[in-house]
Amino acid sequence: MELSVVIVNWNTGAMLHNCLRSVMAAQGDAPSADSEIIVVDNNSSDGSVAALGADFPALRLIKNSENLGFARATNQGIRAGTGRYVLLLNPDTEVLPGALAEMLRFMKERPEAGAVGAMLLNGDGSLQISAYPEPTLLREAWRLFHLDKLRPLGSYPMARWCVTMPRQVDVLMGACIMLRREVLDQCGLLDERYFIYSEDQDLCRRLRSRGWRIFWLPTAKVVHFGGQSTRQVKGEMFVRLYREKVAYFRVHRGSMAAATYKLVLLCASLARQFSSPLALLAGRERRCRAIELARSYRRLVRELPGL
Repeated sequence: MELSVVIVNWNTGAMLHNCLRSVMAAQGDAPSADSEIIVVDNNSSDGSVAALGADFPALRLIKNSENLGFARATNQGIRAGTGRYVLLLNPDTEVLPGALAEMLRFMKERPEAGAVGAMLLNGDGSLQISAYPEPTLLREAWRLFHLDKLRPLGSYPMARWCVTMPRQVDVLMGACIMLRREVLDQCGLLDERYFIYSEDQDLCRRLRSRGWRIFWLPTAKVVHFGGQSTRQVKGEMFVRLYREKVAYFRVHRGSMAAATYKLVLLCASLARQFSSPLALLAGRERRCRAIELARSYRRLVRELPGL
């Protein structure tokens, strides 16, 4: 088997079906006899996998009796597959024509590449930021205080990148990553200490530590609608995002770095609280977003000691 496509689903409804249709269409570029699709469902309650067998008889479905989280469920799918290459794909994506063939071609031509990510696009066709420099305390502080607008440090200036040439990066967003199975055998699967978030940063770090290179490939395009599962529990996922970031610093930088990062989070959260009244002067939509964000930061401050 050449390619295993692994998709983890949790209550994504019609998005999952749209994603699968796009993958099946893309298999015209990567013959279906040489590829497989594995869907791991984390105990969805919206009926999103009820008709999968009838609509997509060739796929393999793994149904969990509880929500195991993204990392554990993804590892289930990876272990179940046999492809020489593994594509980790979110269910809220649409693979555009030629993307799979382009990613496979790149991996075959660049033996030093351990992973490659497609150019991700928003639903309106605009560029979605999907690659990042390695997280450090300075970069995280820079990003949290929105200083990237002055000088990009916590993020890449991807809007200025060439869209015809691959570029080596530190970290790829986990929505669409193709990896060599030999890399996963060598570096390990996703770290299951992360429920959701930061597992892509952790994996990319381990790849780089073993000498593998990671690339962003703009000639392969995938639409990522984003956050279709996590928006169902926004407040909880906001805290979870930073819980996993604290865990990342604890694992890779030590307990002192994790404590320092929590202090950075506290300062950034308080700054957001002090500045939130300014949003009352803005339009209704922006005001509502600011109020919701301020509420999330208040919750984060309450839970920081336990992160």
